[in-house]
Amino acid sequence: MLYSLTGNIVHIDTAMLALSCSGVAFACHASANTLRDVHLNKEVTLFTHLNVREDALDLFAFGTQAELRCFRQLVNVTGVGPKAALAVLSACTPEQLGLHIAAGDIRAITQAQGVGKKLAERIVLELKDKLAVPVGVAGAPPGNSHFSAPTPDNEALAALLALGYQQTEAMLALRGIDDSATTQEKIRLALRMLAG
Repeated sequence: MLYSLTGNIVHIDTAMLALSCSGVAFACHASANTLRDVHLNKEVTLFTHLNVREDALDLFAFGTQAELRCFRQLVNVTGVGPKAALAVLSACTPEQLGLHIAAGDIRAITQAQGVGKKLAERIVLELKDKLAVPVGVAGAPPGNSHFSAPTPDNEALAALLALGYQQTEAMLALRGIDDSATTQEKIRLALRMLAG
């Protein structure tokens, strides 16, 4: 299986790009977020997923490993195919999707083209444990989609939840705080931010 491709972008379209690697141009489906980050005639490394069907081989390319992991989790949800997964990742980043899932925000997920309420509910139900705290939120270790060990971020988040704040607003408040801050400092600064 292809893990990644490195080469020059030779074509960009509304939902795909062509990446030239050693004289071979690979046509790749890509999310709006990935397409926004690439530029013609620039070398780039894209993380890939090859979808094998009876009548086609479709290559999907992503600018980050987080987006690739998120795509693979989405296509494992019952009823979510590669096109729907790509639509979701075009409507929001993996981090935003994690926040929507954590908050149970069905409406935000239905903003993706072709994703209705029932499918959005299934995405939330099946991915709640996997994407509840997204990559990129303060303290989330790289390569993981949730907190895995006690950290000042974990403890601060738990304290804010115990105070009655919703998980999404608590995570957003903690997001901009310096990683070197202690648990107490994080709680104090987050409370100040939440108070407005």
